[in-house]
Amino acid sequence: MTQVLRMWPLLTATHRYDKSISTRHRGQGEIIEAPILAYLIETTQGRILYDVGCDYGKIVDPTQRARHYDPQTFAFGAPDMREDQRLPSHLARLGLSPADIDVVFLGHLHFDHAGGLCEVCGAEVHVQHDEMQAARSGLDPAYFADDFAGDHRWKTMRGEYDLLPGVRAISSPGHTAGHMSLWVELPRGAPVILCGDAADLEENLRDEVAPGICWQDREDQAIASIRKLKALAAREQAMLWPNHDLAFWKSLRHFPEFHD
Repeated sequence: MTQVLRMWPLLTATHRYDKSISTRHRGQGEIIEAPILAYLIETTQGRILYDVGCDYGKIVDPTQRARHYDPQTFAFGAPDMREDQRLPSHLARLGLSPADIDVVFLGHLHFDHAGGLCEVCGAEVHVQHDEMQAARSGLDPAYFADDFAGDHRWKTMRGEYDLLPGVRAISSPGHTAGHMSLWVELPRGAPVILCGDAADLEENLRDEVAPGICWQDREDQAIASIRKLKALAAREQAMLWPNHDLAFWKSLRHFPEFHD
């Protein structure tokens, strides 16, 4: 029986960029607005965050912004992020603080998924071994080394595993070397698979299109992960939630409402 009680999608920022960043070999010249999401999962054993969004300081501080979002690397600039979109602000609206987060599960370590670690120091942080190795390689500018260089309670994992009954880590590499999606079995209704950046948009799932950015150009691996998630969803009658799809996000219950 699942130990999940409820789940909140958290809008932590938005980012405007060329659609081809989300859909490989298609969408060039079309600018989309993408939500940057985290998910707060309350269980009988504590609270889990799937991803933590961006580091607010790197966006609002001019010196840090210039260094991390160099136009030579980030042609579309930094995401748009407000003070009230920071994780502590979301948590405060629920009467919580960062100290109330027990586990941070990082789907991958790109800046828009791991930057907010600085807001939740003290939680146990789950990441894949292959993901950490790739992030430390310096081969992908979407990794900001200082996002994951802090004194965190790292739990480096290999492969798929259950965090607790009803929450399972699902291997979905391709976008990054150690990308993980998350199975969440809610008390009512169909289970949810948080795709992470294995599928930015519903289009990635529908047409089996890889994300624009693939680790070492492993488009084949990214497509295999999409097919794996689709097969799992069909077999278990689960819902697939893409990660950066504005229209899909608008269809969800908005904070502080939750899914249960």
